[in-house]
Order: sequence, then C-alpha cells, then structure tokens
Amino acid sequence: MSESGESMVNLRALMAPRPFLVSGGSEDVPWHWRALNHTRALYDLPGAPNRVAMTHRDGHSPTPQAMDQMCGFLEHFLKHG
Repeated sequence: MSESGESMVNLRALMAPRPFLVSGGSEDVPWHWRALNHTRALYDLPGAPNRVAMTHRDGHSPTPQAMDQMCGFLEHFLKHG
C-alpha cells in the first residue's frame, strides 16, 4: 500500500457494499486510517455506511475482546445478511 492508501481504497471500492471490518492495534500508524476514512465515504455512495467498522486495541496481537468484536461483526452480517 502506498502512503496515501490509494491502492487499498481502489480494492475496497470493488468490495462495496460487502461488509468490511478493520481490526487495528495501537502500533498501527495514523496514516493507515486515512484509507479507512476513504472506504467509509465509498460505502456511503451505494447507501451502505453501516457495513464498514473498525476495532482498536492496545498492542498488535488480537485480544479476547477484539476476537469477540470480530465474531460479533461476522455473526451480524452472516446471520442477517
């Protein structure tokens, strides 16, 4: 991914409006989140703003709480989908 996040935004535009979750940690640098903000704007176009979500945790490794959040996101969209 380029520093501007453009390559990931183009990929995410192809995924819209499929549900999309980013699970990040405190070690992720702030410019990584610019691409997520662009993705949210892309998902607004087809009327699917609530299909983009982000979780954040201390450190980089997934925690039990982060796993619960990820599973909850997947269950919501796979069961109600």
